[in-house]
Amino acid sequence: MAQYKLTYFNIRGRAEATRLIFKAAGVEFEDHRISFEDWGALKATGKFPFAQLPVLEFDGEILAQSLSIARYVANVLGLAPATDLLKAKADMLVDSSADLMEKYVKAHFEKDETRKAKLYDDAKAATPGMLKGFQDILKANNGGKAFFVGEKLTYADIAVFNMLNHLFVQGKVKVPEEIQAYPLLESHYKRIMEIPNIKKWLEARPETLI
Repeated sequence: MAQYKLTYFNIRGRAEATRLIFKAAGVEFEDHRISFEDWGALKATGKFPFAQLPVLEFDGEILAQSLSIARYVANVLGLAPATDLLKAKADMLVDSSADLMEKYVKAHFEKDETRKAKLYDDAKAATPGMLKGFQDILKANNGGKAFFVGEKLTYADIAVFNMLNHLFVQGKVKVPEEIQAYPLLESHYKRIMEIPNIKKWLEARPETLI
């Protein structure tokens, strides 16, 4: 099997879904974390596609773009759905998770306090509809009793879990209050959190602000 090196900052951020996919699959990888101070010099080397992180290196290849990396790793490690249709549905969930996360990320990094407050208000206003959408899709697959798509764990389950865990409990091993009004989604979150390899990582990973 290839030797994987995932390079990102010492935060959960845009690399955490891929870390969780590796952990769920039980596959070792190098979790290479760099400081923000070191990034300027590394970026200047021209090694990194599009001059951005995260990147995944293996077998002389280098991939950028966090969602592309996550999908590739999931496909290689058996955590992708079995059919093209199910993959499209999984991608829909992954992209929707990223959309909601991006709303909060923009608010977090906004410098203007008035603009920041407006962005947070917009993100919070969008959240109930998004959570209902996730629950409705979950329910449509076997009554919401197991996974988002198909009959096994996929990167869609991990992406939605990671988004909820990141946004609402800052990476802690707990259930967000924000999903208690969505019982199927809450149960799904708990199931993913209790997967042994995932729970072990959640308890051991570095504590970071974001």
